[in-house]
Amino acid sequence: MDEVKEKWSDQERARQEKVAQLRARGIDLFPYKFSKTHSIHEIVAQFGSRSREELEVEKIRVKVPGRIMTIRRMGRATFFHIANSQARLQAYIREDVVGPKAYELFDLFDIGDLVGLEGSLFRTKTGELTVLVESFLLLAKCFHPLPEKWHGLQDVELRYRRRYLDLIMNAEVAQIFFLRSRLIALIRKFFDDRGYIEVETPMMHPIPGGAAARPFKTFHNALGLELFLRIAPELYLKRLVVGGLEKVYEINRNFRNEGISSEHNPEFTMLEFYEAYSDYYDLMELTEELLVYLAENLLGRRELKYGDEIISLERPFARIKFREALLQYSGLSPARFDQPQEVIAVAKNFSPEKEGLTYGKALDIIFDKCVKPHLVQPTFVLNPPREISPLAKASRDNPEEAERFELIMAGMEIANAFTELNDPVDQKARFEQQAEARKRGDEEAHWLDLDYIQALEYGLPPTGGEGIGIDRLTMLFANRRSIREVILFPLLRPK
Repeated sequence: MDEVKEKWSDQERARQEKVAQLRARGIDLFPYKFSKTHSIHEIVAQFGSRSREELEVEKIRVKVPGRIMTIRRMGRATFFHIANSQARLQAYIREDVVGPKAYELFDLFDIGDLVGLEGSLFRTKTGELTVLVESFLLLAKCFHPLPEKWHGLQDVELRYRRRYLDLIMNAEVAQIFFLRSRLIALIRKFFDDRGYIEVETPMMHPIPGGAAARPFKTFHNALGLELFLRIAPELYLKRLVVGGLEKVYEINRNFRNEGISSEHNPEFTMLEFYEAYSDYYDLMELTEELLVYLAENLLGRRELKYGDEIISLERPFARIKFREALLQYSGLSPARFDQPQEVIAVAKNFSPEKEGLTYGKALDIIFDKCVKPHLVQPTFVLNPPREISPLAKASRDNPEEAERFELIMAGMEIANAFTELNDPVDQKARFEQQAEARKRGDEEAHWLDLDYIQALEYGLPPTGGEGIGIDRLTMLFANRRSIREVILFPLLRPK
């Protein structure tokens, strides 16, 4: 304990002295409960429009908890503000109301302390809604000073490492996560109303599958079994469609052992949904409906402000073929486009760390680097190479292409959808091709899952399936440029 004391700042030592004085007076620094009548935001919402005269007549009494955020002492009276994640409220404590002993006790309270107040509402001469405090209770003592008032908590790394301080000091941060919660609730309502059933599938897989990604490994001691954290729930959800659950969705956590960037976190949230007897054209319509529904219910309009851009969600969204998009934005001429070695050389310039690039993967790298940044308005990019889409049916127009789309908005992939491959012979052959790619060093290639092939042999109906990134969707609706702004506890490098 002495070693810890040596590390305390002068302000922290002063707070510890107050702690000692409070305990000497028999004050419980951490009581079990406070019976509130209202939260701060409920008071603001219910009584914020009341006039001074109405408050004087109604004499509204409240018991409200909150964290002290400002204190302005003026001799025998003190103004202070309490706050929660949604609102703040002024309070006024006077010695002649609470008594000399209680008022002296309040001198031992600090900014950051959690308190429960009981009193009546009134408006000050400046018109601010205020609680006239008649009694108060310390609910939790704050041992450390909060970050400096005027600058808040600005250090980005510290904000993410100590998200609790970020939420305390930056009021707008909590609003991001309230919005995220409402967005997920609306997604559930959208699919529930359309007859989908929400399901849960395993997060530990004996064989990783459903996406091209490097998995995280773990080990089950009792079974002596190597397992992999889920990279996608796709193969399990399609097993359910085989079993007769014709409309299923899951809002799930996925884990991919990949780099961290403004658009990538190794642990992320995905919506995946599958509908029997549909194809990727149906899913384009449904995706448009979903995004318009979310925008109208969250924002009250069919557009998003993202950085300096205004993104329109008016239907129909633009559609462009993968090949056409590459020819339009990448600088590749039609002649060079059809020369695999030239395409691979261009891709290597963008991603020199990639080994054993194939023609299809090279096109995908060039697409990511050269095409996506140009697609700001919502755009369905259709029919990429079948080689990079091993779970999608071949296009009915061109067997070298996949019946697949990616929805790109603000330069980011937001959704990825297929007309699902349901031929077990074709699927097994593609898995075997992926297995060969793994032997050549492609750690993101799909694994051969014979149990899934057996499920297909019982008959998967024609099915459309789609995944939508919840984190990136939240970035768009919250107008945030980094995925770490919309994940409460993003993965960070060790200090």
